[in-house]
Amino acid sequence: MHGPEIFIPIVFFFVIAAIWGSFLLTRHKERMSMLDKGLKPEDIKQLYMKGSAHVSPLSSLKWGIVFVAIGLAVILGMVVRETMYVEEGIYPALIALFGGAGLIVFYAMARKKDQV
Repeated sequence: MHGPEIFIPIVFFFVIAAIWGSFLLTRHKERMSMLDKGLKPEDIKQLYMKGSAHVSPLSSLKWGIVFVAIGLAVILGMVVRETMYVEEGIYPALIALFGGAGLIVFYAMARKKDQV
């Protein structure tokens, strides 16, 4: 007979189908509940469109600053590792330090923009 290797793809596709079915059922129940509360289908469409179409430019700025800071941390880690012969454990520390510094810089910029 077949070993357990035949059951792995079957279980994988079953799990994917179960997750997809759960998602569709939950979405259907949510929409039916909105209709029961008196919302019209046009109002429901507006609710879903408002969240997906609007992207804050400050959010893009924040992630840009964080990723640039993380890139600088990796470059600095490579330089420090080669010149000072430290262990690879410096990478997570530098990424956390520079990522946090990037978030602090973003906070200062966003606060200044809110005050203007």
